[in-house]
Amino acid sequence: MKSLVLAVILVVASALPSFAEEDACDMLFVQSARNMAYDGKNLILIGADPNIIFFCDRPVRAAGHLTRKAFFDLVSKGNDTFAENHPNASVSVFDADNNVVASVVVELHKRPVVSGDRLIFPVKVVDGELAEKGDATVVFIDPIGRPLSPGSVAGVHRRHRRRAIRRAVR
Repeated sequence: MKSLVLAVILVVASALPSFAEEDACDMLFVQSARNMAYDGKNLILIGADPNIIFFCDRPVRAAGHLTRKAFFDLVSKGNDTFAENHPNASVSVFDADNNVVASVVVELHKRPVVSGDRLIFPVKVVDGELAEKGDATVVFIDPIGRPLSPGSVAGVHRRHRRRAIRRAVR
């Protein structure tokens, strides 16, 4: 199982430009959908884009696309899973005129589930209020295991993992 996660991370890392040892590539993720629904426990993205956009936080300036499978592997296997280390996400819901009608912060609790053209995220609302239904929706997902400070345990583990990946790719 660990070898599969390492293989996925190596593929993603090989697509990124090389960066200095002290630079970190904290990937943030963006998922868009045609519509959304919320049942009190789950954020349901209807007509969800099959690709997830990622981009790296400063100082690294890299971006790309992940398939759902690659994204799911990143968030559900290894030491930093959605279930063990809940990332925050900002959910922006738009109306038919492309005006933002809701901006809500949620905590993602488990790997999302696919059901047809729907992507279902178990969530806990942290700030704001999700309507039962909405039009176009974009979800911005924090890096998994993002530390509260550079010296946090999660940050140290991520730095060690990134350095190991960079060494393996070279």
